[in-house]
Amino acid sequence: MSDNRSQSYKERAIPYARHHIDEADIQAVVEVLRSDFLTQGPKIEAFEKELCEVSGAKYAVAVSSGTAALHIACMCLGIGKGDTGIVPANTFVATANCLRYCQGEVAFCGVDERTGKAGVKHFRELVESGVTPKVILPVSFAGSAKGLAEVKAYADQIGAKVIEDAAHSLGASYVAADGRTYRSGSCSHSDLAILSFHPVKHICAGEGGAVLTNDAEIAQRARRLRSHGIEKTDAVRDAEGPWAYDQLELGYHYRMTDIQAALGLSQLKKLPGFLERRRAIAKRYLELLDKEPFSSKFELPEKDEGSAWHLFVLRFANKEMRKRAYGYLHEQGIRVQVHYRPVFLNEYYNGEQAVETGNAFYLSLPLYPLLSDEDIERVAHCLREFCFNDSI
Repeated sequence: MSDNRSQSYKERAIPYARHHIDEADIQAVVEVLRSDFLTQGPKIEAFEKELCEVSGAKYAVAVSSGTAALHIACMCLGIGKGDTGIVPANTFVATANCLRYCQGEVAFCGVDERTGKAGVKHFRELVESGVTPKVILPVSFAGSAKGLAEVKAYADQIGAKVIEDAAHSLGASYVAADGRTYRSGSCSHSDLAILSFHPVKHICAGEGGAVLTNDAEIAQRARRLRSHGIEKTDAVRDAEGPWAYDQLELGYHYRMTDIQAALGLSQLKKLPGFLERRRAIAKRYLELLDKEPFSSKFELPEKDEGSAWHLFVLRFANKEMRKRAYGYLHEQGIRVQVHYRPVFLNEYYNGEQAVETGNAFYLSLPLYPLLSDEDIERVAHCLREFCFNDSI
């Protein structure tokens, strides 16, 4: 590669992820801005209905963020002081923090080195060590929901509930032991699931999230909790008038706006195309990188036909090599990212529990629908340069 070409590459940075907003999305938001409802209006219910269609869950409750969804999910299961939830060490901090919001305790489990995910084996190891969980929170890391059915079967066996953190896996599918194909977020093998609509996720609502469930009572409580714990009950309205409401419990201001819901609705129409492109990018990466010299430096993610491919994650042999690869690629304008720093290493959790995560030195390559074929080749080229040059 010529020096001039290398320089132009560096000047045009490739982010690890980015949103895809088109004119239809903009017009959807403008329409709401010109309407009578900016929040608590009809777009919320419309968005929730469409989320049910896409996920297969019976009920969807739109909220202000994926973190809010996790918090509400824990509250709906009655997590409180003295209760413990098992969380994979390889996740964003919100998956653990939601338990602490409810005064619950967090027990971190290890993950499979290849997939970055926790399965039955990892949850069982903690239980057999003496942990008694009220809830297990499997994370459909990088877009794969494989193994969720087995986790739910194990949770049922030990009397624990399951919250699927599906922030990475909207549109993903998996095959269970019965041979049937299920959708991530359908709650076929969880009591609740949560979604995130942060700009780097599969659809963007600016910010936002959702609680998914097949339980009508849980859905009703989730709606109440997102709005201060308030309901307009028949009893208080009959006694005082149609304007009256009652606060039944301590809730939060976790509502989504109609502006966000309108954007989310518009984005959902494009989800099939987004997923198709993500899968094509992952396939191309696998084709380009499944050869020498790459195999001596890092391991590729496993092939998963049902994955929503939120991330394409390489596993390096050691921490130093990952650090060097991160630095070199950033110098070339390729903004790779690490997913994740194990949660227990953060100062807030440090010292409470150390988990053996093995050689899990992950690095995420750029992956988003707008990533061009040329940019995919550029990423592979720069990785090849790194792998061939031991002095880097």
